[in-house]
Amino acid sequence: MPAEETSGIHCRLDELLEQRGMTLTELSKRVGVSLVNLSVLKNDRAKAIRFSTLAAICSALGCEVGDLLVADPDGPAG
Repeated sequence: MPAEETSGIHCRLDELLEQRGMTLTELSKRVGVSLVNLSVLKNDRAKAIRFSTLAAICSALGCEVGDLLVADPDGPAG
């Protein structure tokens, strides 16, 4: 798959952080994931995510997986 193609999944991390008044740095400290890795996820550049990381992020944000990861209508699946 060429680098410019997307997975068809959009990460709403930036929106959820804003709604909760939380910074990426604060989330990083809460879940034990590096700021760099969370930034990659936030900017839709992640190719994969561990279930344990996904669960920790959702727990820290008080959300469900479907609130964080959504189908991108502009992606290949849309």
